Amino acid sequence: MNGLANTSLADIRTEIAIVGGGLSGGLIALALRRQHPEMQVTLIEAGDILGGNHRWSWFDSDLDEDGAALLANFRKNDWHGYEVHFPAYRRKLGSTYHSLTSDDFDAALRRELGQNTIHTKRPVVSLDAKGVTLQNGQRISARTVIDCRGPSGSAHLTGGWQVFMGRITRTNKPHGITRPIIMDATIEQQAPDGGGGGGAYRFVYVLPLGVDELFVEDTYYADSPVLDRSALSGRIDRYHEQHGWEGQITGGETGVLPVITGGDFTSFQAEQRTEGVVLAGAKGGFVHPLTSYTLPFAVETALAIARDAELPGEQMAAMMEARARKHWGRTKFYRQLGAMLFGAALPRERYRVFERFYRLPAGLIERFYAGKSRFSDKARVLIGKPPVPVSRAISALTGKGAPLVAHKEKIG
Repeated sequence: MNGLANTSLADIRTEIAIVGGGLSGGLIALALRRQHPEMQVTLIEAGDILGGNHRWSWFDSDLDEDGAALLANFRKNDWHGYEVHFPAYRRKLGSTYHSLTSDDFDAALRRELGQNTIHTKRPVVSLDAKGVTLQNGQRISARTVIDCRGPSGSAHLTGGWQVFMGRITRTNKPHGITRPIIMDATIEQQAPDGGGGGGAYRFVYVLPLGVDELFVEDTYYADSPVLDRSALSGRIDRYHEQHGWEGQITGGETGVLPVITGGDFTSFQAEQRTEGVVLAGAKGGFVHPLTSYTLPFAVETALAIARDAELPGEQMAAMMEARARKHWGRTKFYRQLGAMLFGAALPRERYRVFERFYRLPAGLIERFYAGKSRFSDKARVLIGKPPVPVSRAISALTGKGAPLVAHKEKIG
């Protein structure tokens, strides 16, 4: 996958150095190539491929025309409509839904950016406003340095965790699923001793990748960042058995994502900051605090950086910090909902919050995921009988919440 494994990067100069070839870093490099084809850009990734081992999904309405154009050349799965399943009802919605794998992300970027831009298997040991130092001692000088590496856990932010394991299976016969099931909460909810740190809201996410290929992900919103591979794998096994799906496992992924309910964002920025270095992606704070959704924000960030690519690095760093503060302010509503989810709803009753939410209009649901809820949307979400006790909701909103520290993995 890496045509540059033996290419020397010693003593080179580039205009823009991007550290971290995940979703945010890759899209920034792509947007720069599209808007400034003459500009020298260097994309540096520690791993073997760009994007790691991930899958990103989004609604058609999440992106404007420019955003859709940025993703147009990626091979992806597309579906017209999706479903949600809850104990009280099942619902079909007509929205167009897309999903992109890191393998296809890597392949498309290599086609469009070329080998002179992409440098994988290059761990970075330090960076500053003037360049990047690699693990092997090589130095890459740059006018602008953009740090897109993921953040470590931060005591300055509070909340809970979204823990998941996904599995791709080639089924022995057609599985019969025709559209994604974004949330199947009809399953048994997380038991207190099941790796969820005292209980969790659990659901299964299903994508039909082909007539005989399925992606099934077991996900739960938990108080504790514990990833128990054995428990998750066993639950996926049982879900397949319940539906009569047999076949060969061909791939998978795991993850632990923060669900942010509050905190001191100014201190978080100071903690992540390297003076004069541009911060993007989750490290810059560009995430949906409740759903951990990143793609619409990564696209917006990439286009914004491309528009102002001629700025000196220090000015671009200040511009992106200001954008991050605005994003934090705009997403306060979602943090408040997250605080009520974790602080007011009993773990095994958390599904009721989502069960009520998915009865709302489809457009409202899509704007919610994109972080673009209108005032009327917010009122509609909050109006009516609350799915959690009012006294507990007030207590959750006024409480401090648990700090978001690095996740753990349970072996066995």
